[in-house]
Amino acid sequence: MALLKKINKKAKAENNTGFGSNSQNYGGRFVNKNGNANIQKVGIGFLDSISWYHIMLKIPSWKFLFIIILFYFTVNLFFAAIYLLIGVENLRGVDSISRIDKFGEAFFFSIQTFTTVGYGHISPSGFLASFVAAVEALSGLLSFAIATGLFYGRFSKPNAYIQFSENAIIAPYKDGKGLMLRMAPHKNTNLSEAEASITVGIMVEENGVSMNKFYNLPLEMTKINSLTLSWTLVHPIDEESPLYNLNATDYQRTIGEVLVYVKAFDGMYSATVVKRTSYTFSEVVYGAKFLPMYDKNESNTKTILHLDYLNKFVNVDL
Repeated sequence: MALLKKINKKAKAENNTGFGSNSQNYGGRFVNKNGNANIQKVGIGFLDSISWYHIMLKIPSWKFLFIIILFYFTVNLFFAAIYLLIGVENLRGVDSISRIDKFGEAFFFSIQTFTTVGYGHISPSGFLASFVAAVEALSGLLSFAIATGLFYGRFSKPNAYIQFSENAIIAPYKDGKGLMLRMAPHKNTNLSEAEASITVGIMVEENGVSMNKFYNLPLEMTKINSLTLSWTLVHPIDEESPLYNLNATDYQRTIGEVLVYVKAFDGMYSATVVKRTSYTFSEVVYGAKFLPMYDKNESNTKTILHLDYLNKFVNVDL
């Protein structure tokens, strides 16, 4: 009950957050730093619980290329082993003697068939070899069609290239204090009509039962016309705020999380993009102030945005 007394009674709890109030059923944070829900789904088969298409669109580029190359060589090694198994004498043009050389020629014939290049030096002879080559050619056509679609999907998918500060801070604001975090676009995209909302979830004890309470945190500005520089989200901690009675010790001892939701319009793709993140109370620095992120260049012709200053702050007294 000690924590419940700290919560400002003037603050109104939200029930439409999508998260349950029973704290006993939750483990860890609600949302990961990358914006994904901190949820592990069980009870169904592994293949039914994931979407391979979405995975291939979201994984980093180096992993995507590695999977494509690995699949390419694995498939060709598999068909080369089949050609070697049925006998390379069924492949016209193979004149190697050693088994390694025969496998090498079968492997490169497999590559030519899979990619439908067909140089003509080696060709299948007999029903079995011709059937395997036909299956491989069909597999190659389908594989390249899928790979082309994935490449196009990765290039054409709009992304919210926005970085958030690693920490949220409790900083001086006007005559009081405010919860602040900031973001900045880190690529050459044109984001406009940016909107943001913040919800805080706090574990409290009510009638001897621990439960999660969620509160919407009003912002100084919820919308800006253009997101080109940094944007500091500010929640004034006034008498209506659920954080009004919390001090530095409360942030260290309380289980709570600040959920951030941002959406903006990407003019290049003519689509709305969304970015999420969260800050646990242990990631909230009490008594700090962000350092400026941008200034003018020496010739006074451009504004320089220092992305490495995104999480830089100095400690201050509150």
